[in-house]
Amino acid sequence: MPTQPSQVLGVIPARWGSTRFPGKPLHLIAGKSLVEHVWDRCQACRGLSFVTVATDDERIAAAVEAFGGHVTMTRPDHPSGTDRTAEVARAFSEMSHVINIQGDEPLIDPGLIDSLADTLAADPALPMITAANPLAADDPLLIDPNVVKVTVTGDGHALYFSRSLIPHPRSVPADLVYYRHKGIYGFRRDFLFDFVSWAPSLLERTEGLEQLRALENGARIRVVFTDDTSPGVDTPEQAAILQQLLSR
Repeated sequence: MPTQPSQVLGVIPARWGSTRFPGKPLHLIAGKSLVEHVWDRCQACRGLSFVTVATDDERIAAAVEAFGGHVTMTRPDHPSGTDRTAEVARAFSEMSHVINIQGDEPLIDPGLIDSLADTLAADPALPMITAANPLAADDPLLIDPNVVKVTVTGDGHALYFSRSLIPHPRSVPADLVYYRHKGIYGFRRDFLFDFVSWAPSLLERTEGLEQLRALENGARIRVVFTDDTSPGVDTPEQAAILQQLLSR
């Protein structure tokens, strides 16, 4: 029997109740809401079969529908964007893979999303994928606990994610590269449902990083390397910086 072609669902989780930035998805930057910027980036992707915004808030849903986007309403009690993404995925049974695209990265490279989709489709055994970009050895982000770092195996799979500097530079080989983790995740459909069924793991609870749950349960996470250094928006101050950047 011939293998069915992969169908990749793009999900943009968007919630109103951000602790540091309530109403963030609808914050206007350069005349468009944050979620609309992300939606437009996804529309430039060739590897996504369908895109939807996942929200539990009627204000966000109305705004998305007003700019012509698709909305899937979800329960309000999800502990994470991944749980919200899994609920949406259950409604799209024809999709073989799902990519969780953060709703606060308005400049994300569509080519990066396509690269994740292509890599998932090329390896049916691959359960999960994410991305990282290199950081210079003197970059102050290396010691910022709000910036997640990742170390990888020789064949490009994650060894560990941390808010600390990893690896610790007891010595500094000439070919050492530090990588900043980008908060985008792709899943094989069945693995996504397994992932959200597992209890939060010890390292996940310690670092506050849900991707560690996959590693602690023995799953592989492929890391796609990118030069995309597009900033995310976590606070009003970061939104103001992005406004200046896009207004130039």
